[in-house]
Amino acid sequence: MNAQSTAYVFQFGPTIGLQKWDNSFEREPLFKYHAALSIESVDNEEDKNSLFMQVGYHVKGSATRFRYFNINSGAPGGTFTEEFLFNNLSLVLGAKQKRDLGASGRMRFFYGGGLRVDYTLSTNIDDLSRGNPSLSIYYPSVAFMNRWMVGFSISTGIEFKLKELIGGELKLSIQPDVTPQYNQPSIGNVIDPFNPGSVITISERRIRNAAVELGIGLRLIRKVEYID
Repeated sequence: MNAQSTAYVFQFGPTIGLQKWDNSFEREPLFKYHAALSIESVDNEEDKNSLFMQVGYHVKGSATRFRYFNINSGAPGGTFTEEFLFNNLSLVLGAKQKRDLGASGRMRFFYGGGLRVDYTLSTNIDDLSRGNPSLSIYYPSVAFMNRWMVGFSISTGIEFKLKELIGGELKLSIQPDVTPQYNQPSIGNVIDPFNPGSVITISERRIRNAAVELGIGLRLIRKVEYID
């Protein structure tokens, strides 16, 4: 008798968005979230190796945090955060290996990775200048945004059984992009909005995403048995 199963994993958790901006100011982490559904093969009773496909919604990007002070007392007055948001749909195809933790077999350590393709559903970058032409030249424009990106997904975590066909999963993953989210060439002869009698050159700008995600998942097993 040979048994084959499929695991369906529903995952949700926080995302730390990171971005590298070439020829621009420093960026700070963006704290958002992600949700994903994975379909994973379970080839045999030992379940040491598996293939998986994951589809997920991930809010990626970066932030700028402005700290201001009370002009009368000099005391800290608060923080204003400006978020650069890219709402991405991701597809990951990969493999993972598993190792038992303890003698009971109810908990397993895993690690794995795969190739990832992202598609940007929406972004807020065109809204950040608030229609002010004096500011718009300093912000990214959706005209130079890439909708499609390619990258990797590297993950590790723990699986655990709750019942025979129900379990849980705690996963930490790193999601670096290889291709840029944004690719703007150098633009010359732009009228300086603060000095209309002169022109400026906007430097080339590339933005590349990376993300660190912590996911908590529910594993549902669909078991199929073949009897010879």
